[in-house]
Amino acid sequence: MTTITLDKIKTIKTLNNIAKSGMAVLKDENYKVDNEAKNPDGIVVRSYHMHDMEFNDNLKAIARAGAGVNNIPIRACAEKGIVVFNTPGANANAVKEMVLTAIMASSRNLFQGIEWVNSLKGKGEDVPKLIEEGKKQFVGREVKGKKLGVIGLGAIGALVANDALNLDMDVIGYDPYISVDTAWRLSRNIERAMSMEEVFEKADYITIHVPLTEETKGKLNAEAFQRMKPGVHLFNFSRGGLVNEDDLEVALKEGQIGKYITDFPNDRILHMENAIALPHLGASTKESEENCARMATHQLKDFLETGNIRNAVNFPNAILPYTGKRRITVFHRNVPNMVGQISSIISTRELNIAAMINKSRGDFAYTMIDIDEKVNGDVLPGIQAEINAIENVIRIRII
Repeated sequence: MTTITLDKIKTIKTLNNIAKSGMAVLKDENYKVDNEAKNPDGIVVRSYHMHDMEFNDNLKAIARAGAGVNNIPIRACAEKGIVVFNTPGANANAVKEMVLTAIMASSRNLFQGIEWVNSLKGKGEDVPKLIEEGKKQFVGREVKGKKLGVIGLGAIGALVANDALNLDMDVIGYDPYISVDTAWRLSRNIERAMSMEEVFEKADYITIHVPLTEETKGKLNAEAFQRMKPGVHLFNFSRGGLVNEDDLEVALKEGQIGKYITDFPNDRILHMENAIALPHLGASTKESEENCARMATHQLKDFLETGNIRNAVNFPNAILPYTGKRRITVFHRNVPNMVGQISSIISTRELNIAAMINKSRGDFAYTMIDIDEKVNGDVLPGIQAEINAIENVIRIRII
C-alpha cells in the first residue's frame, strides 16, 4: 500500500521523443520535465519497452501516446495503483487513410506494378515499350460496387466504414461491443452483421480493427478463411497476432486469400506470396503523433491535478467535476464494502462528503471523495493511515 499526497511540482519523464505540441501542455510552473528523473510523478511513452522497468513508489501514471499498450506491464501497474492511459481515436484518421489507400492500391495491383517498373531501371529507350507490353499483368479491379467488411467499429473502424461508402462501396460491419457514441456516428447505410461469419461470407474485402487479446489471438485462421469468398483481400492494420500465420500461408498458396496486406511484417510474412507488408506506417503522420501526444498529456495532467481518469486501460474511467475541495482518491481491489469502510473513516472525523464516485473494472476499483468543509492539515495523516490500513486498499492520494 502506498500513501501519496500530491506535491505542488510534478516531475514528468519521457521515454521516447514526444511531439512538442504535446509536451507544451505540461509547460507551466506546476510541472518539470526531467528525462533523467529517478522518481517521476508521470511518464509519457510511445513504443519504449517497459516490462523490465522497476517503478518507484512516487509514480502515479503512465500516458501512452498511442492506442496499443503491449509495451507496458498493465497488470503490474494496476497492482501498484499506477494508472495507464492510452489515446484511442487520436490516430484514427491516419490509420483510416492508410487502410483506404491499401484497399485501392491492392485492388489495382499498384504495389506489384511499382516494384516491376523499378526493375526496368537501366533498360534505356526500351522502357516505354516494355511497360506497354507488360502492364497487362497488373490489370486490377475497381472498388466501386464491391463489398467491404469491417470487423470492429471503434474509432478507426467507424471512419473506414463511413468513408468507404463515399467510394461507392457497399459496407457490412460487425462489432458486438459497439458504443452508443460510435453508433451515432455510423452511417445508416452500413449493413449490420450479426456475426463475424456473416462478414466472412459476404465481403470482397475484409479489414479488422480489434485489439489483440487472448480471445482474439489467431482469430483469423483456417476455419475463418474457408468461410471467406475465394480471392478475398484481407487487411490487418491492428495487430499481427490476430492472424494464424500457418493457416494464412496455406490460404495464400491455395488462392483462398487473394492478398494479405498488413502493417506488421515479420520475416515469415515477407516470404509469403501475395502478402504485402508495410513498415508499420498506419499512425505515422505528423498530425497523428501530435494528436496522440496532446491527448496523452492532457489526460495525465488532469489525473495528476484532479484525480479524474479518462481512457485508462487498467482502471475504470471515473470523472468527478473538480471544485477545488480537498479530494481523497483511493485505488483498491474490487471487493464488497470498500466504499462503506472508506466513508466511515471520514465520517468519524465529522467531515461531510460533498461528492463521491466509485467505479470498478475487473479486479480493481477506484473511489473519489470530495470533503465539503475545509480540512485541518492535522486530520489528513490520520485519515490516510486508517484508509491505508483497510485490507485490499492499494493506494491513496489526497489532492
